[in-house]
Amino acid sequence: MKSKIYILVLLAWLGTGCSKEFLNRPPLDLESDDIFWTNEKNLRTYAYGFYTTYFVGYGTGFAFGDYFYQGQSLNDDFAPTSPPQFNKIIPASGGGWAFTNVRKANIMLERVKGMANLDPVAQKHWIGIARFFRGMAYYRLVKAFGDVPWYSSAITDITDDDILYKPRDPRTLVMDSVLLDFKYASENVRAADGEKGLNVTKWIVEAYMSRVFLFEGTWQKYHLNNAAKAQEYLLAAKAAADDVITNGGYSFNQTYRESFNNLDLSKNTEIIMYRRYATGLLTHSLNSYVNGEGQTGPNKNLMEAYLCTDGRPIGTSAVYQGDKTNEKVRTNRDPRLLDTFNPELRPPGSNNRYNKLGTSTSGYCTWKFLNDAIRDLPEGSSSVNPTHAPVIRLGEVLINYAEAAAETGAITQADLDKSINKLRLRPSGTAAKLPKLEVSGGQPAIAGVVYTDPKRDPAVSEMLWEIRRERRVELTMEGMRLDDLRRWKKLAYVDNRANPDLNRGCWINRAEWAKVPTGSWLSNVTLEGGGQEGYIIPAPNPLTDRLFIEGDKLYTKWYLDPLPLDQIKLYKDKGVDLLQNPDWVQ
Repeated sequence: MKSKIYILVLLAWLGTGCSKEFLNRPPLDLESDDIFWTNEKNLRTYAYGFYTTYFVGYGTGFAFGDYFYQGQSLNDDFAPTSPPQFNKIIPASGGGWAFTNVRKANIMLERVKGMANLDPVAQKHWIGIARFFRGMAYYRLVKAFGDVPWYSSAITDITDDDILYKPRDPRTLVMDSVLLDFKYASENVRAADGEKGLNVTKWIVEAYMSRVFLFEGTWQKYHLNNAAKAQEYLLAAKAAADDVITNGGYSFNQTYRESFNNLDLSKNTEIIMYRRYATGLLTHSLNSYVNGEGQTGPNKNLMEAYLCTDGRPIGTSAVYQGDKTNEKVRTNRDPRLLDTFNPELRPPGSNNRYNKLGTSTSGYCTWKFLNDAIRDLPEGSSSVNPTHAPVIRLGEVLINYAEAAAETGAITQADLDKSINKLRLRPSGTAAKLPKLEVSGGQPAIAGVVYTDPKRDPAVSEMLWEIRRERRVELTMEGMRLDDLRRWKKLAYVDNRANPDLNRGCWINRAEWAKVPTGSWLSNVTLEGGGQEGYIIPAPNPLTDRLFIEGDKLYTKWYLDPLPLDQIKLYKDKGVDLLQNPDWVQ
């Protein structure tokens, strides 16, 4: 009996010992808010949470990020067998209308401001990092939807409907705020922070600033006819690019292709930021897709955009050899064409004619991302590719500068020498470099002789046409072409019925692809005109045509994405109108 009493007393004592403080102890596998926001190591960890969203590189596994066909397949560069179509459906939910990263950046901003233990310089650095990522989040939202609600702080009161169901703010108000975020970040984020190219620095901020405000400046100019705002944003883009070019310490020490197929980008002085991959830790599959896999090839329109080695377009060049063989296509051409596309034609069915490399819908194959050293090794296939991915690089910043300079006024020779002519002077192996681009009376010129491209869009000035050409070639297959066409208000370029070269591949003669003694290396190849020779037509069924122009109608609604229906209903249930984007009928 006494033992039972002792047990009861002991249990009672243990019960009183379980205080509220004991029960409320934080979990051992999580850090509380008060503990987390106390040191720079944790701030860096928090910031890394944005990296996989904004610095995708070549992605992971079988999803290869922003590059090649998967990165942005709806444009005027590729010749697929079934052209990707514009979205015609308003999503029921999702669709990119999400403010998760805005809130995440605002939380970081507020917490860093409250960290009294940080020295002022470090505190400003991390505030700049938070504002940079908030700017990046809003850039994506504005690019997709136009007007969006601006939140300068994290929502804490989830019962405050006025904040939760805030109407869309004007695009310009939002981008003015984004510009302030980028300016603060460029002035306060460290110029060096840890391993070069792997952590956000002043130069990475300014490189993105040149991209973001080139986009927004040209959008304001061509869509909204807001000359004052266009000028303000374009000058911001130009200034940011200029600082990177002049003071960032970046240059060209490797060929164009070596910026994309490299196992170690840390030694490439063009690279401003890159994503590092390593066997067994983090790998991708882009190398595989341009190796043994069948691929969506470039079209005739893109192949003809590359200049000849005399600096002239193919329509006016004395050294252009024509396109009846791939050797002729590649002769006397911009070295970037040689670095981007395979020297052998690979039409469908010809897999084993040369080696194990895959075929292409157009016959032209991309090898810009292919590392030859690992091509036949296990890590050259499947989803275990370890090549490093450029995230943002000097080549883009130079062309951003040139375009911003041209859009803000008359571009000078000094502007061209600081930008496009640096691109043309990069190492090119044994290939001849393009001559210096000159400006003469506002017109493009080579060796003092003005020229114009017979295929130029008459609505675009000669010099701007050449700068846009340079941009297309420099950034081809890097996921930017559709964004460029949208901001220039040129989505009509992707209509493959109005632009038949989008659905043309290489020229072939069937007799040259005959097997000995019988058969053919070609499989499911349609030639224009139905004869024995002609251009490959990758998408022969007219029902698959992608239209932007139909009769006298332009599908201008595709310049902006539709808002999801569930968000419009949520707002409506609270008595607030969330306006749908123009021409999207609900």
